[in-house]
Amino acid sequence: MTDRVNISIKNHVAEVALNRPEKMNALDPEMFRAIAEAGEGLKGNHDVRAVVLYGEGSNFCAGIDTSTFGSMIGRLDEIRREMLELPAGEVANPFQKPAFVWQELEMPVIAALQGAVFGGGAQIALGADFRFASPDMRFSIMESKWGLIPDMGITQNLPKLLRADQAKELMMTARILNADEAYSLGLVTRLADDPLTAARAFAAELVTRSPEVLKGAKKLVEQTWAAAPGAGLKLEAELQAPIIGSTNQVEAVMANVEKRNPAFK
Repeated sequence: MTDRVNISIKNHVAEVALNRPEKMNALDPEMFRAIAEAGEGLKGNHDVRAVVLYGEGSNFCAGIDTSTFGSMIGRLDEIRREMLELPAGEVANPFQKPAFVWQELEMPVIAALQGAVFGGGAQIALGADFRFASPDMRFSIMESKWGLIPDMGITQNLPKLLRADQAKELMMTARILNADEAYSLGLVTRLADDPLTAARAFAAELVTRSPEVLKGAKKLVEQTWAAAPGAGLKLEAELQAPIIGSTNQVEAVMANVEKRNPAFK
């Protein structure tokens, strides 16, 4: 575990804090690994009955750290292999794991959201069972801005929350939603002036219930509301692999960096 993610456990509640506030908790390779390891480390802890997931500072997670784009160019073949060749026993690749691991936990996970919840950060938040958002939260499935599709487990949770046309619109446009619109669409469970305090109070309420009820209710919904867990992950990777590093994806990045309209081919 690195200091990119901090974990504390008290009274049967684990608090997992994304700890890169100076970068809006943006995702670089170390952050990807740290979040996945945090979730994995909670799997065998039977003392934990609920998890509160939040970001230090003013933002939950601003998505991919765009400063890593340059370093990715020289290792695109390696990245594509990591996307498509899964570790033994896994249904999620290393890029999907930070979002999907929260659905793999037996206990409920509550995400406290504030500030930017963009791209990969939005997908991590969607991996939680509940999302409490502050009035200043801004939510976007932002990958299309960078010429990409969302591929961190979005197929595992968005179908439970949105109509297909709504999901396509948000994926294609990268439109930024305010907290009220995100709530009205069903992407947010509750609005709260202080979402972390509200999430902690809700976790404390949940742990007064039988652990078997919490685990059973989560499993019941996860396995019956939509497709089986993992069913769409392979398609995400197969679609993303040829996109990443392509001419149009690079153009999307450069147009944003140079503050101009992209010229896609």
